Amino acid sequence: MLFSRKPNHTKRAEFRQALASGKLLAFPGTPTPFVALMIEQAGFDGVYVSGAGLSNELGLPDIGLTTLPEVVGRGRQIAACTDLPVLIDIDTGFGEPMSVVRTIRELEAAGIAGCHLEDQQNPKRCGHLDGKALVDTSEMVRKVKAAVDGKTDPNFLVIARTDARASEGLDKALDRAKAYVDAGAEMIFPEALQGEKEFEAFRKAVKVPLLANMTEFGKSKLLSTKELESLGYNLVIYPQTAFRLASKAIEDGLKTLKASGTQESLVPSMQTRARLYEILQYERYNAYDQNIFNFKV
Repeated sequence: MLFSRKPNHTKRAEFRQALASGKLLAFPGTPTPFVALMIEQAGFDGVYVSGAGLSNELGLPDIGLTTLPEVVGRGRQIAACTDLPVLIDIDTGFGEPMSVVRTIRELEAAGIAGCHLEDQQNPKRCGHLDGKALVDTSEMVRKVKAAVDGKTDPNFLVIARTDARASEGLDKALDRAKAYVDAGAEMIFPEALQGEKEFEAFRKAVKVPLLANMTEFGKSKLLSTKELESLGYNLVIYPQTAFRLASKAIEDGLKTLKASGTQESLVPSMQTRARLYEILQYERYNAYDQNIFNFKV
């Protein structure tokens, strides 16, 4: 109640232990703290904050228009309300290597458990679109090294994402991933892989944990957790699943409201007030408030 009571260093340490267990960890995405509460109560392993999700919630396309304060601020709000570890998307790191160091320090202070940094040029594009331009491997290596060196908590997880599959091919993507691991990346996020054989190729070539992105309407087949676990992946994210579910329901509901002039037919599809209060632990807040103010001097 009233924010997570688990210290940030404990969340990170427990996340590292879970990652070392060999179990596939599942992190649905959310742009809001409220959805993070539902993710935790649904029994998932962690929460993911998508750059696309945050951009979209601000009414912006996913082309790197969000700023460091916006991303850190929303990450802090989400991490504060859940005992689960939170991973966050920092796009290209908000600048050159020195800026990446500051980004890592800000994320640590905000209670984030880890982040991923990508090798696209800025302005970036959604990872499952064509026409992405990448920085040189050497430039990304410098950023990865800066991120790792900038940590103050050794359990903060630095993930290197490569978007090379779409523009340079699988072999070059593998070469980049190996270079990023040599630079200190503790997990690799290969974006927009095409087919299970490519997921398998990354597992054979890369010796650190791997992240799979199961985003809808993208280039990657939507593999099940059982399939990903058998392929040897360590963590799966569902960046926009909750956002897309909610957006479709809102869009359809607004059309109905406009056409009929009443929301009466939509009520059965709505989350009830009682369920909302249950998620928010409303009664615990009320009991706490009464306990504080029901006293005599």
